[in-house]
Amino acid sequence: MAVSLNLYCNEAPNEIVVSCEAYDDDDDDNESDHCSVDYDDDLLINLFETEVYQMLESKVVSSRFHHNIVTARKDAIQWMLKVHCFYRFRPETAYLSISYMDRFLSARPFPQGKGWPMQLLSVSCLSLAAKMEETAVPFLLDLQIMKPRFLFKPKTVQRMEVLVMQTLNWRLRIITPFDFVYCFIARISSCFNDSHQPNRLCHLFSLASDLIIDICIAAIDSLDYPPSAIAAAVVLWITNLSVDEQNLGHLHNGVNQGMVKKIYKVIEGKRSSLKLMPQSPTCVLEAALLCKEIAKYC
Repeated sequence: MAVSLNLYCNEAPNEIVVSCEAYDDDDDDNESDHCSVDYDDDLLINLFETEVYQMLESKVVSSRFHHNIVTARKDAIQWMLKVHCFYRFRPETAYLSISYMDRFLSARPFPQGKGWPMQLLSVSCLSLAAKMEETAVPFLLDLQIMKPRFLFKPKTVQRMEVLVMQTLNWRLRIITPFDFVYCFIARISSCFNDSHQPNRLCHLFSLASDLIIDICIAAIDSLDYPPSAIAAAVVLWITNLSVDEQNLGHLHNGVNQGMVKKIYKVIEGKRSSLKLMPQSPTCVLEAALLCKEIAKYC
C-alpha cells in the first residue's frame, strides 16, 4: 500500500463529499513501530512541568457536550478504533485521535443532527494522530475504510485538518499517559522483583495501554485529568495496588495523589463497562520492542 509521510498528503481529487454505500477494505497490514525514548529523572521532571502548563492551557469544558454529540462521539470513536486496529497503529495514535476530537468539540460548537460533520472530524483527527505517531501513514482515501457512512475527498479532509489544528492552537504534540507509563511500570515492577520477567512487563504494558484508551473512551472529562495521574492510576490498578503514599512514592513524588485517587475511583466505578479490548493489534505492540523499552528503566 502506498503511504505518505507528509503532513498534507499530495493528492488532488475533486472537493466533494459522497455517500459511501460500498467500499472495499484493503487487506494489507502495516507493522506497528515504536520509537525508543530514553527517560531519566530530569526528563520526568520536565514532563511534569510541561503537563502543568498543558492542563492550564486546555481548559476543557466537557459540560458543553450536547447529548447528541456524546452519542455521535461514541460512534466516531468506534469507527476510529476499527481503523486503528486494521492498520495496527500504536496505542498512542488512538489516544491522540480521541484527544484531538474531544479538544475540538469542547472548543467550538458543532452542527447537530447531521452525520457527515462528525465523520469528517473523526477522519481528520485520526489522520493527524497517525501523522504524529506512525512511520507509515495511509493515504487519506485508504484511511477511510471499515464501512464509513461517508467518503470524503482528500482535499476536503485536508481543509478539516487545518481547522482542527487552528482550533487546537497548533498544539498537536502533547503530553499523554504513555509518556509516563513505561517508567511507572518499570519502577513498580522493580519494587516487587518483577523487573526481570520480560513477559510479565509486556503483559502489564498491554493491559495499561488498553485501560488508558478505555478511560479515554468512557470518560469525556478525561482531558481534565493530568496524564501522569492517569498513568499512575492505571499502573496501580493493573498491579492490584492501592493508592497510598508508599505506592505512589515508588512511581514518582511528582504524581498528584488526590487526582490519582479520583481516577482510580473512576476505574472502579466503571470497571463493568471498561472492558479491556481483545488481544489484537489494537493497543498491542511487538513483545520484543516492549521488553527492550521497559527494560531501560529497570
